[in-house]
Amino acid sequence: MEKKLITLVQCAEVIGVTYSRMAELARIGMVPVVRLGRQIRIDPDKLAAFIDQGGKPLPGGWRREAR
Repeated sequence: MEKKLITLVQCAEVIGVTYSRMAELARIGMVPVVRLGRQIRIDPDKLAAFIDQGGKPLPGGWRREAR
């Protein structure tokens, strides 16, 4: 089985957001990620499915409480 995973930088380019925003989305579990120790990669097939399904909303809505 040969499957190429993409980095957060590559994913950010696909989605059209900055790297820091992509890292935040990965950290809070908004996008499907594969964790390799401290590294984070994304399966392009799962990313495409995520986009096709319209993504998902922020937990708690757009008015999250400050941390």
